[in-house]
Amino acid sequence: MIARFMPPDLQNDPEIQDPHMVVQCPSSPDVYWCQHHNGIFRSTDGLNSWHEITTAPVSSFGFAVAVHPHDPNTAWFVPAHSDQDRIPVDGKVVVTRTTDGGKTFSEFREGLPQDNAFDLIYRHGLAIDRTGTRLAMGSTTGSLWVSENGGEAWHQLSAHLPPVYAVQFAA
Repeated sequence: MIARFMPPDLQNDPEIQDPHMVVQCPSSPDVYWCQHHNGIFRSTDGLNSWHEITTAPVSSFGFAVAVHPHDPNTAWFVPAHSDQDRIPVDGKVVVTRTTDGGKTFSEFREGLPQDNAFDLIYRHGLAIDRTGTRLAMGSTTGSLWVSENGGEAWHQLSAHLPPVYAVQFAA
């Protein structure tokens, strides 16, 4: 990983990195995904090394990441503008998904705010169920959404909650 906010001689120091969220694929325990302060990273060798994913659309900054429980190449992210501007890019909430280990991404917006949105998704604000098809997402502005089709379309369950810090499916 790389901490671009540090002086050049310290940027690769493993002890000063700022991972926002790290998730492990249950069916492939050597595969991890990380939403980092400075980008998206993936490890396929049990955390011995990380590969930066540079193909993410919209933004590589964000907090939330979820990995498919049965497919280590599939992961979801909710991009934000930047550390300085912790809001959705262009005021539009987007969920991105890769199904090929980060080579390409799809963007999903259906059912999500696309005008003047200020919804930030915290580290534990995105969850996937054990089937890998249902996702839930909660925002700092009190909105809660669910997707029944792998994140391709979202349905808002509530817009009037206090800030949502975490969502989780029952076991």
